[in-house]
Amino acid sequence: MSTKPKLFLSLLLVAMFLSGCGENYTIEEKAYINSVEQHREKKNESMKNDPYSPFNSRTKVEFHELNYYDVDPNFVFKSRLFEYPEKDTITIFGTKGEARETVKYGFLTFNFQNKNYKMNVYESESNNGQKYYSLWFTDKTTNEETYGVGRYLDFELNNNPDYEYTIDFNLAFNPYCAYSKDYSCAIPSKEDYIDLAITAGEKKFHD
Repeated sequence: MSTKPKLFLSLLLVAMFLSGCGENYTIEEKAYINSVEQHREKKNESMKNDPYSPFNSRTKVEFHELNYYDVDPNFVFKSRLFEYPEKDTITIFGTKGEARETVKYGFLTFNFQNKNYKMNVYESESNNGQKYYSLWFTDKTTNEETYGVGRYLDFELNNNPDYEYTIDFNLAFNPYCAYSKDYSCAIPSKEDYIDLAITAGEKKFHD
């Protein structure tokens, strides 16, 4: 066999391999990926320029762009909120060692690769008496590729019991204590561990 057919065959195999490696996203998924990337760009701008961000408030921290996994539509889920019949008040701790009281309000569920997972929703009260809700977790990437304390997701309570919440791990973010020791943030409990490598959302800020 001459070298030309061999070279053509090699190039063909490489092309086939590369085409099989890429994700074939739908138009809707591509639009979603673009929206998350725009959200990240805006957050970078805000972190860099907002006088109240951890890079400009209190102790000055040198800014560089936040680190993220590539956007993955497979890490977006829907769930109803399942309220606990008895809402226990528990104690969690902040990264500076302070005890904090919070209420186990309910939980969300999601299924990934035919396995079910659960995430607790916590209800807390601000200094001015206003209630707010938190969703935080650790997973198999914690302290490896992602922040060692854990990551958070925004959660806003909807009064409709049939409302479907979106669990979007591409929007998982680090609390302020990931950037500066001036801040203290709630440490997820052992119960908040998800036995899964959630390769989506924000990675470690510091190397």
